[in-house]
Amino acid sequence: MDGNQISMLKKIMEIEFTCIDLNLYLDTHPEDQKALQDYNYYSNQLSMLKQQYEQFYGPLMVFGHSQSQYPWKWVDDPWPWEIEY
Repeated sequence: MDGNQISMLKKIMEIEFTCIDLNLYLDTHPEDQKALQDYNYYSNQLSMLKQQYEQFYGPLMVFGHSQSQYPWKWVDDPWPWEIEY
């Protein structure tokens, strides 16, 4: 696993955390327009980053969430607990 791949995974985790945090906040503050704008911004950023990652390194999720190039790429990457950050 190269440094760029690890960097992209870290950024994906950071943005996912931000989306989760904003999602929880919006559950109790649904009228907060700024929070909703932030959520939509980060959700879009996350989608683009995941798409970029998958183009270079293969799928992040299975069960129909991510497509794979031939041959099946899911088993090529190390499992999350095997990655040294």
